[in-house]
Amino acid sequence: MTLYRRRILTSLTEEQFREGYRKAQLIDVREQNEFEGGHILGARNIPLSQLKMRINELRPDKPVYLYCQSSIRSGRAAQTLRRKGFKDLYHLKGGFKKWSGKIKVKK
Repeated sequence: MTLYRRRILTSLTEEQFREGYRKAQLIDVREQNEFEGGHILGARNIPLSQLKMRINELRPDKPVYLYCQSSIRSGRAAQTLRRKGFKDLYHLKGGFKKWSGKIKVKK
């Protein structure tokens, strides 16, 4: 992870992520088919490819918890959000593939 990305985004362990994500906006930036294959309970799916068009669905005054499959796309999403004035950005270290908590799968 680049130094710049580290400054705009806080990487959280699964335990830290769990502590805060219910009070935040939990966003899965993976594509819809990945999201439907399984996602963290309570997450909203806004794929990185659609983020710029859908940024108004997020509130800049509330923390944003991001995750993707391995944490590369969530870093890119954070850069986009930061440029739009979002300050409180976090992501799941290691991404969804490291998550051991509750997940929801679309039937």
